[in-house]
Amino acid sequence: MHDINKAYPGVQALAQVDLDVRRSEIHGLVGKNGAGKSTLMGVMMGLVQPDSGYMEVDGRRFDDFNTQVMLDAGVAYVPQHVQLLDTLTVAENIQAGDMPKTQLGFVDWKQVYADSEERLQKLGLNIDVRQGAETLGVAEQTMLAIAKALFSNARLIILDEPTAALPRKDIDMLFNFIRSLKKQDVAFVYISHHLEEVFEICDRVTIMRDGKIVATRDVAGLTSPELIQLMVGENVEEYSRGSKAAEQVVFAINNLTRRGAYENINLSLQKGEVVGLSGLQGSGVSELAKSLFGMSRLGIGEVTVDGKPLTASSPREAFNQGVALLPQDRHRFGLIGLRPVRENVTYSVLDKITAVLGIIPRSKERKITGEYIHKLGIVTPSQNQKTQLLSGGNQQKVVFARLAATQPTVLILHEPSQGIDVRAKVDIFNIIDDLSVQGVAILIISTEVRELIGICDRILVMYDGRLTHEFGKEKMDPHEILMAIEGGGGNE
Repeated sequence: MHDINKAYPGVQALAQVDLDVRRSEIHGLVGKNGAGKSTLMGVMMGLVQPDSGYMEVDGRRFDDFNTQVMLDAGVAYVPQHVQLLDTLTVAENIQAGDMPKTQLGFVDWKQVYADSEERLQKLGLNIDVRQGAETLGVAEQTMLAIAKALFSNARLIILDEPTAALPRKDIDMLFNFIRSLKKQDVAFVYISHHLEEVFEICDRVTIMRDGKIVATRDVAGLTSPELIQLMVGENVEEYSRGSKAAEQVVFAINNLTRRGAYENINLSLQKGEVVGLSGLQGSGVSELAKSLFGMSRLGIGEVTVDGKPLTASSPREAFNQGVALLPQDRHRFGLIGLRPVRENVTYSVLDKITAVLGIIPRSKERKITGEYIHKLGIVTPSQNQKTQLLSGGNQQKVVFARLAATQPTVLILHEPSQGIDVRAKVDIFNIIDDLSVQGVAILIISTEVRELIGICDRILVMYDGRLTHEFGKEKMDPHEILMAIEGGGGNE
């Protein structure tokens, strides 16, 4: 890939990206969330058209990026969650769309099974082709997806978090399969948050940060701290605030457990305190946030707000009990894009301002909206502007305004800086600081370690459904935090 550039409104997703993958190489691709990995892979798969740049495969140049061109070029993608035709057999999945026929035009099932067995055996896979695809384990599904790609003449296969949720024995099985294909001149791009796997399986690794390639290194000459440093970058305290916490616990979770989601969670927030919570996908952080906001059941244990039990079974009840959530996906859950800024800001307090007979006084709407436009610095031509027409940063501020209008005791922010530019991030963190001064207890769920270090009084790490580490302000080392997020280090 040569000089790949891609910009979205307010965000330079990829900037002058050069990436080379060698024949018979397992090439790691790492970076924090938002580093540009997904956009780059979208370009490689033909799903994203770059603004400029081109790609070469075996000496052939490609300026037009679409899925069919990339497939014809021998590039295939295996997602984290493999999508097979579960109701069909393994053989039918392998030969879907190209079934051998008898002279009478019927499917030649004997040939289907024989061909499928032969193909898998050549790859060293011992899978019963007559069994249903739904009976396969996750590792077997991934290997079958890789095999299908090879049967379509793929020579470069992109693996996206292939070991997620796999036990160690299945990881070993998958890695042995990948290594055997490497010997057959197949190349892989291996995307993973699990850095220990990068060192175990990859030959080289490319590190991305803020849409750019930071470095490409031979894994053999690299250490884990060096790799983490390249991912994190410098100036980890870009945002810095002093603690505003009072010695008054306003939010407490005691021995909270929900089977399959999280286990024995204990944490507390003081008035005005900002606490970070970080963990990989599947660690339980998202499930915990949704449960606290009434979007799913809490499970067994106790949660209190200002000393009173939290019993919310819906977001509306959570608001009424003093808990507000900024969702990770503001477009699906946080905004009504086609509605005016005014309606979005006041949506969560309509029951408090609605007059008799259900009439909404526009004067109150305009007053509340005007106050928050001023307080949060929302840039909009008018209160009647459709919210979806605002920049990403201003959309995020509108969601903050909606939450702040409920005057919450506890504010849960899920990836608050995701998808917004640097200037807007500064504004968002200033808003967080202002809310903490007002006494709001804030829990920030984020994978942006640098930002958490700058804004938080404490940082908690969640791994495999459990709280495993706590870092006070004086112990916030980005390397240690990232290692904890990846499941390393001892419990603290």
